[in-house]
Amino acid sequence: MSERHRKRQLPPLAPLPAFEAAARHQSFSRAAEELHLTHGAISRAVAQLEQRLGVQLFVRRRRRVYLTLAGERLMRVTSDVLDRLDDAAETLRRHEGSSPILTVSCEPSLGMRWLMPRLGIFRTLNPDLNIDLRLAGGPIDLLESGCDAAIRHTSFALPDRDVVTRLWPEYAGPVCAPICWETAIGRDLSRARWLHSRTRPEAWRDWQRESGYQGSPDSEQFFDHFFFALQAAVDRLGTAIGPLPLVDDDLRSGRLIAPMGMVATGYDYVLLTRDSPDADPRIARFSAWLMQQAQDLSASTGHDSLATDSR
Repeated sequence: MSERHRKRQLPPLAPLPAFEAAARHQSFSRAAEELHLTHGAISRAVAQLEQRLGVQLFVRRRRRVYLTLAGERLMRVTSDVLDRLDDAAETLRRHEGSSPILTVSCEPSLGMRWLMPRLGIFRTLNPDLNIDLRLAGGPIDLLESGCDAAIRHTSFALPDRDVVTRLWPEYAGPVCAPICWETAIGRDLSRARWLHSRTRPEAWRDWQRESGYQGSPDSEQFFDHFFFALQAAVDRLGTAIGPLPLVDDDLRSGRLIAPMGMVATGYDYVLLTRDSPDADPRIARFSAWLMQQAQDLSASTGHDSLATDSR
C-alpha cells in the first residue's frame, strides 16, 4: 500500500450524495424528493458527516438550511467528485460492447461530405446501434477523447498504441462545375482560379507532382478548410483539388466533374481503434460497413486498388 493510501482519512462516502443534493437545493425536503428518500434520511446523512468531520455543514433558520463556510467547501469538492464519477460510469457503459452507442471521431470534411449522408443507411441496417459522430481531425488519443474509434487521413504520423485498419487509398484531381470547364475556362486548367485549403495547402502541388501537370493558375483563392474549398467549386467559384471519397457524391450527381481524372495521392483513410475491431461487436459492425462502402467506392471510380488491410 502506498504512503498516500495509508494517510487518507476519507469521510463516510455513503452520505455524500445526500449531502450534495441538500447543499445544491439548500433544502432537505427537496433533496429527499430528488433521491427518493425521506427527510429524516437526509438529515441523518448530514449529521453523520458532521459528526465524523467535527464541523457544522448547515445552519438551520426558520425551517430552512444554509451552508456554512465548511459546507460550501465540502459541497464544491463533492459535486466535482460525483460529476466525475458519473461521467466515468457513463463512459464505461458507452464503451461496453453491448452499449447501443458507438462514439466515432471523423475528419470534418470526410464526415460532412461523405459519412454523414450515409449514416442513415447504416442506421437502417443497424437500428439498435447509434453512431455518436464527433467531427475532428489530426492526432487523437482515443481514451482521452472518449471515442471508441476514429477515421483519420494519414497525412500525420499514426499512434503506435492503436490498431490501424486501412479503409481505402485516397485519389484526387481537379474538380469543378461542368459549366465552368466547358465555358468559363474553355477546358484549359491554366485559365482557372485554383481553390486552396489552409488545412492542406500542398494539395495542388501534390497533384501536380503525381500527375506531371506543369501549368500554373490564372488566379488563386484560399479557404480555411477543405470543406469550404470544395463547396466553392460546387458554387462555380473556381477549381479545387477534390479527393475521393470527399467528392464522390458530387461526381455521381454531376455537380462536379474531374476532367483530368484522379491520381493516387499516397495517403490513406484509416480506422483507429484501441484493440482489433473484431474485439468489440459494435466496432466490428461499423468497420464491416465501412469496408462495404469502400468496395462501392471502388466500383464507382474504377479503382480496384481500394482494398483494405490492417496493421
